[in-house]
Amino acid sequence: MGYDRMSRILHWLTALIVLAMIPVGLVMTNVDDRAIQDPLFIFHKNAGALLIVLIALRLAWRATHRAPPLPDSLPAIQKFAARGTHVILYLMLIVMAVSGYVRVRAGGFPVEMLDAIGLPHFVPRDDALAETAKSIHARAKFGIGLFLVLHVGAAAYHGLVRRDGVFSRMWPPTASPTRVP
Repeated sequence: MGYDRMSRILHWLTALIVLAMIPVGLVMTNVDDRAIQDPLFIFHKNAGALLIVLIALRLAWRATHRAPPLPDSLPAIQKFAARGTHVILYLMLIVMAVSGYVRVRAGGFPVEMLDAIGLPHFVPRDDALAETAKSIHARAKFGIGLFLVLHVGAAAYHGLVRRDGVFSRMWPPTASPTRVP
């Protein structure tokens, strides 16, 4: 059985945002031209704010809609690895989004989209807190990168090599749940 349509949509929206944020984050922190950096920072901050909302929606949806079972043909160790990787990915997404938000707000910077709708800051201006959040964000990028590679690699393995229906549980993005082999 595949994931329901809403789970698929939330998954692929999250994936698109995260995959867009990674190169933007790398470029904006490794170039010294403010004409390039400024729009990238604006995009990265606002995409991060959107990501926090998507993560909350995904967690709420997941709490009320169970994931379809993995195929019985999958070895127990792979089922364990799949569940563990998903849990860690959720945790890493939360760490990255929250540390980014705290870094920006505690550093006294705007999040243009949130400021435009009048959302309060939730985090006081505090340079020490901003530096701690910046450090967490900078270190956590390696963890999320590792688990994204594992996740995408496993999806590719199941979709291209094993062809056992695991990949089609989440693809295509807007499909209704269907039976898989």
